[in-house]
Amino acid sequence: MPDHANSDSPAVQAQLDRLAALSPGRDTLGLERITALCARLGNPQDRLPPVFHVAGTNGKGSTCAFLRASVEAAGLTAHVYTSPHLVRFNERIRVAGKLITDDALAALLAEVLNHAEGLGPSFFEVTTAAAFLAFSRAPADACIIEVGLGGRLDATNIIAKPAVCGIASLGIDHEAFLLAPEAGIDPAMAPLDRIAFEKAGIAKAETPLVCQKYAPSMLQQVAAQAMRAGAILIDRGADWDATVYDGRLHYRDAAGKISLPLPRMAGPHQADNAALAIAMLRHQSALDVSESAMAAAMEWAKWPARLQRLGPGFLTAHLPPLAGIWLDGGHNMDAGLALEKHFHDVPDASVHLVIGMLANKDPAAIIAPILPKLASIHAVPVRGHDHHGPDAFAAATGGLPVTAAIDAAAALAAIVPKRSDSILITGSLYLAGEVLKLNGEEPT
Repeated sequence: MPDHANSDSPAVQAQLDRLAALSPGRDTLGLERITALCARLGNPQDRLPPVFHVAGTNGKGSTCAFLRASVEAAGLTAHVYTSPHLVRFNERIRVAGKLITDDALAALLAEVLNHAEGLGPSFFEVTTAAAFLAFSRAPADACIIEVGLGGRLDATNIIAKPAVCGIASLGIDHEAFLLAPEAGIDPAMAPLDRIAFEKAGIAKAETPLVCQKYAPSMLQQVAAQAMRAGAILIDRGADWDATVYDGRLHYRDAAGKISLPLPRMAGPHQADNAALAIAMLRHQSALDVSESAMAAAMEWAKWPARLQRLGPGFLTAHLPPLAGIWLDGGHNMDAGLALEKHFHDVPDASVHLVIGMLANKDPAAIIAPILPKLASIHAVPVRGHDHHGPDAFAAATGGLPVTAAIDAAAALAAIVPKRSDSILITGSLYLAGEVLKLNGEEPT
């Protein structure tokens, strides 16, 4: 079933079983089905609180987390829609700050599916429609919506008038969808330029489109999409910027400069994600979020399985004291580079890698950037999905042996680290969800 969509609630599971049986459209992009489905539901996407719409390859979920933390630190409430979930399907839909209840989720899925006859909506389209219904019926001050895949043809892109749109870091991912030939699109367009074109497809008329810093040809595609839509491009490096020095995040735009604490979330890349959230907040007019609220968000923001340091639990109880046991759902080159930057800051320590990756992902994307730091590699399966075996990882290690393990618990039990070492579990958000559940750290 897509995205390990299962539930301990019989009522929710009954609707997820209905959802899994839908066809066609499970693995396709396009706005026709979601538009028709939402029309049958009374167009709930047109009755949402002010929307913060976030696209990107890496960092969009963390940006959403910083947005939510800022809104809540200002004493306001936010609906949040993100994907995929890690442990429970409910994680995708947060209503006024709280995960949706099983009863509410079951009723919403049933309502959407009852209106879906003959449309063949995808798994994600049904989930998106359910989220829009939930958010249209509950009061909140803001609505934070993460793009599922791409942007231009993503189901969330039927929101006509967001308060602000943002584009996080861009890289190659989901090539089968985002780089697929399409009439009207130059087949000679460079892959990263096409990714930028797709992500910037969330641009809307008279709406700020806040972007990170990209290569000139990529920015050209973003700017072209903004111009086509009549959006207001807010470009990092021109209209806003941020940098880290003296242990602070320093941000500036036309309205002035602010200095904030560094994010509590691990990894130097989180400063960029936080800066994008700040830029989005400062370039919209629907909400008043103070500098003090943004400062508090640097400490409050959490985003599970993104360089998350695991706490005491079933998986970690038997391990000796370590520099850290880290969990990350990264699975592409940008994620690998972020991991390299994180572990580069501990120059004398080695890293023991526990990795599981889907078969359509490149093992070298994660292993190559951190290979000089690795002391051992243990390959584990990604249950319920086609995944790489040990041989695929061995091809990317330059001779470092790869040991097969039946699961993350077995891999951790086989590691003999020094006190200064770290352990990294990575390669898949599905694996990350399994680890969080086993360690008793399910998202709440």
